[in-house]
Amino acid sequence: MNSRILSTLVAVLAAATSCKSGAPGRGRPRAPVRVAVVGPIDAPIYVQASGIVEPAHSVAVTAQVSGTLLEVRFAEGDFVQKGQILFQIDPRPLQNAVAQGRAALARDEAQAAAAARDDMRYKKLADMGYVSRSQSDQMHAAALAQAATATADRAALRTAQVDMGFATIRAPIAGRTGSLLIKAGNNVSPSSGALVVINQLTPVLVRFPVLSQDFPAVRQAMAAQRLHVSAMAEDSTQATDEGVLSFLDNAVDSLTGTVTGKATFDNPGRRLWPGELVLLRVQVKLLHNVLAVPNEALQMGQQGPYVFLVDRTSKARMQSVTPGAQVGDSTIIAQGLTAGERVVIDGQSRLSPGAQVAVLAPGTDTGTARLGRNAASGVQGTEAGDVNAVRPGAAAATPGGSGGPGSPTTFGAGTLNGANGANTATRAGGAPGAGTTPGAATTPGAANTPGAGTPPGATTPAPNVPAPAAPAPNPATPPSPARRP
Repeated sequence: MNSRILSTLVAVLAAATSCKSGAPGRGRPRAPVRVAVVGPIDAPIYVQASGIVEPAHSVAVTAQVSGTLLEVRFAEGDFVQKGQILFQIDPRPLQNAVAQGRAALARDEAQAAAAARDDMRYKKLADMGYVSRSQSDQMHAAALAQAATATADRAALRTAQVDMGFATIRAPIAGRTGSLLIKAGNNVSPSSGALVVINQLTPVLVRFPVLSQDFPAVRQAMAAQRLHVSAMAEDSTQATDEGVLSFLDNAVDSLTGTVTGKATFDNPGRRLWPGELVLLRVQVKLLHNVLAVPNEALQMGQQGPYVFLVDRTSKARMQSVTPGAQVGDSTIIAQGLTAGERVVIDGQSRLSPGAQVAVLAPGTDTGTARLGRNAASGVQGTEAGDVNAVRPGAAAATPGGSGGPGSPTTFGAGTLNGANGANTATRAGGAPGAGTTPGAATTPGAANTPGAGTPPGATTPAPNVPAPAAPAPNPATPPSPARRP
C-alpha cells in the first residue's frame, strides 16, 4: 500500500512540473502610441498683444455755412470718394450775398477812381500855387481811402463766393460713411454738429500696448529692420492680415507700464474694422535650426516638464527637457533632446518607464487600438484568441461529473501507466489520500482536480475500463473484524 501511495505522489509531482514547463508564458500587452521625430526648424519669435483697430483718417463732416439742408446725396454706409457731393444746402441766400458784394465793389471802385483823379488835379494846382498844400494832402488821403474800400469789397466778395461754395458739401477723404446724423430739411450751421462721420478703411491702424518686458526687444528689432505684424480676429476664424510696425510712443505710461505702439495694415479686403479687438503678433527675431517637438509631446510632472522617448527596442523612457518658446503647433526644446529621437505624442497615459510600446500609424486613434497578450513576441492579436494549453498526453476532464466545481473530491486508488505517461483513475477503492493527477481524465463520478486546463465546453469521454473482479474469500483466512466508524 505504501508503495502505491508513493508512486501516485511521484506521478502527481511530475504532472504538475510538466504543466508548468509546457504552459506558454503570458507577457504584458504593448501600449499603443503615436510618435514624432525630433527635428530642427526655423522658429520665428513673436511678441503678442491685443490691439484696437483705428481708421488711418476719420473726418466728421459739418456745415460751414448756415442754411436749410435741401438734399442728401448718399446712403448710410456707402463708400465714397474724395470730392464726392454729400449734401446740398440752400444756396440762394449765399448767392445774394455774392451779388451784393459785387455791387459794393463796383461802387467803391468807381469812387476810388474818382478820388485818384482828384488827387492828381489838386497836386498840380498845389504845385502852381492855386490851392494850398493842405487841400492837396486831403485829396490824396481821400483817394487812398477809396482804394482801400475797394480792396475790402473785393475780399468780401471772395468770402461770399467761398460761402456759396460751402453750400455744396463734398467728401474730404475717401472712406465709408457712418450714420446720417441730420436729415434733409433741417437748418444747419457750423455749430449744429457733425452731419456724418467718414472713416478711411484702407489703410488702417491698430493701436496696442507693448509690455515693459517686451519693449527692449521690440525697440532693438525696430531699429534694425521693419517689423512684420500679423493680426487676426478674436475668434480666430478669419484669415490673418499682414502689416508693419509704424510707431512707438516716446514715453512709458506710468499707470500701466506700457508703451503705445501702432501697426499699419493695407487692409485690401477690409476685414479689419474700426473699433474691433484683434490679436497681434510682432515678429522680433527668427531662430534658425532649433530643435522642436509637437506641443502634445510635452508633459508636466513633479520634477518639471518631460517627454516620453521610444528607443530602438520599442521601450519607453522618461526624459526631462527644458522647453522654450511655443511656435504654432510646436515647442522649442532648449535642452534634453537630440535630433532624430522619437517622442510620444499620443498614448502617454498608458506608459511607464521601461514599458513596451507599439507604434501606430499616423492618424490612428490610440484610444480604440487593442493589442493581444503576445506582446513579448510582438504578435498582435485579441484576448479572445488566447487559450489555456493542455499538457501533452493528458486527457481533458469531463464536465458534469460528481467532482464539478463546488463538489467534494473523491479519492481513489491511482495507477501510473508507464507506456503512455497518462494517469488514469479507477473506481476501485484504494488507500485514502491517493488522488487523481492534475489534467488526467476521471471516470464518471470522480472529482476533477483543480487546475485541469480544459477549455470551457470541451468534453472528453472517459475510457471504458472494466472493474476488476473481487477476489474469492480464502476459507483458511478468517475475516478481519469490521472497523468502527
